[in-house]
Amino acid sequence: MRLKALQSKFLLTAAFIAIGTGNTNAQSINEVQKIANERGLSTADLLAAAKTYTPTGMKDEYVIFSSGGHSGQVFVIGVPSMRILRTIGVFTPESWQGWGYGVGNEILDEGNVSGRENRWGDTHHPALSETNGDYDGEWLFINDKSNARIAVIDLRDFETKQIIKNPLFINDHGGAFVPPNTEYIFETAQYNVPWGADHAPMSDYKDNFRGAVTMWKFDRKKGRIDKAKSFAIELPPYWQDIADAGKLASDGYFFLNSINTELATGGFGVEGEKNPPFEAGVSMNATDYLHIIDWKKAEKVFEAGKYTMIKDFPVISLKDAVSEGLLHLTPEPRSPHGVDVSPKGDFVVVSGKLDPHTTIYSVEKIKKAIANKTFSGQDEYGVPVLDFDSVMEAQVEVGLGPLHTQFGPDGYAYTSLFLDSAVARWTLGGDYGKLNPEPDWTLVQKTPVHYNIGHLGAAEGDTVDPDGKYLVAYNKWSVDRFVQTGPLMPQNFQLLDISEQGTEMPVIYDMPMGIGEPHYAQIIKADKLKSWSVYPEIGWDPTIQAVNPWAPRPKSERIERKGEHEVEIFMTSVRSHFTPEHVTVKQGDKVTWHITNTERAIDATHGFSIPVYNITLSLEAGEYAKFEFVADTPGTFPFYCTEFCSALHLEMMGYLMVEPAE
Repeated sequence: MRLKALQSKFLLTAAFIAIGTGNTNAQSINEVQKIANERGLSTADLLAAAKTYTPTGMKDEYVIFSSGGHSGQVFVIGVPSMRILRTIGVFTPESWQGWGYGVGNEILDEGNVSGRENRWGDTHHPALSETNGDYDGEWLFINDKSNARIAVIDLRDFETKQIIKNPLFINDHGGAFVPPNTEYIFETAQYNVPWGADHAPMSDYKDNFRGAVTMWKFDRKKGRIDKAKSFAIELPPYWQDIADAGKLASDGYFFLNSINTELATGGFGVEGEKNPPFEAGVSMNATDYLHIIDWKKAEKVFEAGKYTMIKDFPVISLKDAVSEGLLHLTPEPRSPHGVDVSPKGDFVVVSGKLDPHTTIYSVEKIKKAIANKTFSGQDEYGVPVLDFDSVMEAQVEVGLGPLHTQFGPDGYAYTSLFLDSAVARWTLGGDYGKLNPEPDWTLVQKTPVHYNIGHLGAAEGDTVDPDGKYLVAYNKWSVDRFVQTGPLMPQNFQLLDISEQGTEMPVIYDMPMGIGEPHYAQIIKADKLKSWSVYPEIGWDPTIQAVNPWAPRPKSERIERKGEHEVEIFMTSVRSHFTPEHVTVKQGDKVTWHITNTERAIDATHGFSIPVYNITLSLEAGEYAKFEFVADTPGTFPFYCTEFCSALHLEMMGYLMVEPAE
């Protein structure tokens, strides 16, 4: 009987797919069944295919902005198709976009480290800009964990506009993240060092090493970080980790995990030292500290001038942070990683990697404990510690290795379980309790994923208005899921359908991510993105998001010599030629080259490259670009359009001729 029921369900599924394609004849249904049988596909496989298949011309409902790990970039992925839409060049040059090969070099140079050129990054935590706690689709921010940098990306053209190097610390992890109206971009140190990464012996760790959180002021009108209105708050030298901003009930606060409250200094393997390795030394305490920071109060302290200049940057001292009441601690499960604020801002969920529970803190209780000074003591740096029992709301046993939590609109929370290789669904309490049929603070179900999930992302699952339709598990390993491509294996993004209340949340798609090692990602409704299909006007300069007065127009193309060793070129490009097509300079000339793509058609992109001189551009319709180089190598160098821009793209070329010096 069960077999017949399954067969009937199978045929119904096949019929459903056939109907969806507009073909309901029996032959089509039989063809679907035949192919499914040949490939060994189950009914669940066919249902998953129907949920994720996105035929030509149909666009995705959601867009993922994913960190790229040590690729240094951001990846853009459609949901539910799980198709890669593009890579955004950020900290690493990217030749398809012409990023860092003549254009964008000045922005990349802003991120140089200690005066050295740095052309890679380790991107971890993208943050979409928010208005009233909801994604607005205007800006994206991303951190570089390796070098403590923050990048600003404009989502009108998906290009990086600014890179900021933190002057106080050398690594970051709790960044980027933003408050509900994106007044600031928060960035926190991770592996603490002396200010500016100056040298100090490890024996001075407690006295000379420091943590910090930097509040980068974001100017929405300019679309840039305003360094002059930015500042930092000194923190104890614990290793600060993931953070999240409060919203609604917790607006004005942010919450920051920490590890290594032991103040371990490692040294394992060094002759003469007997300290345990860091992995053991930083995991010895039963609890670590959750930092609770009143950033609005910190802003007032900064505006009142109560700060010290360190490395030419304003810092609110740890002493003043305590005396002004803007910093408090409370115990949290040891080795915590995720800290996540619920949609209404009333609860803070913390996951400790070595504790099978998620711990839920009540924001109302936190505020009350601060007001009543319900302290269990203070840490050795004098920071008051809120009594754990007075602020803890509940604990839910979810499984082994909990890391991060996202939320749905229906009173459910979802936590990644690294050791279990699973996603746990559990119920929130408080006002959320009436939204689901299960008891408050209860594990409902776990769905296995492959393998060892790290972060996870639900559709708008960290905003005030989660969608609750899809969830993506960002798995660290793929092992046997895909064709073997050598020892370096892709990570595995798995799409889960969480649209149904109850216990079902099946995996419906596997996606190899073989172009970097993503960590966190955010998922936004696609219709919130208002990106341009062409630049607004001919001569548009993406670095300033305005028409550049130097942009060449048709009939203004020319070559000008300025003095003995300077040449300026004004060029236009249009299908299928450059004007001018011959450019002659002398060896040793400093060359300034202006070029405008005068197209107005969608996707009429022209590339431009010069061999030997390491120049490659991507010029979208209407775009103006400028690049400079010294013509130090004589010769004849064809330049050409690197895009397949028309049937005559091979003919779209010219010659740069560098005459040898006498």
